[in-house]
Amino acid sequence: MKNVIAKSTLREFWERHPDSAGAFKAWYAEAKAAEWKTPADIKVQFRSASILKDSRVVVNICGNKYRLIVKINYEHGVIRIRFVGTHKEYDAIDAETI
Repeated sequence: MKNVIAKSTLREFWERHPDSAGAFKAWYAEAKAAEWKTPADIKVQFRSASILKDSRVVVNICGNKYRLIVKINYEHGVIRIRFVGTHKEYDAIDAETI
């Protein structure tokens, strides 16, 4: 994908949760290099990802300890980070509207 908006959101999270830094950095690098055109392309790369409506994807990080929700514009190659948090924080939000 051309753009991942915003890496600073990930950085702020991994600074608070240092055990997640390697996993988020790896996800970011893979997402930047990816050429996803459909949700199926994401599932090939991240089998445990959940595809939601409105071009949203939930990714499990660190064995599902953390969750990442992104919204993807496949046509323009843009990924917008909508949520990053612990599994408990994820349970308190609506992944389809955040």
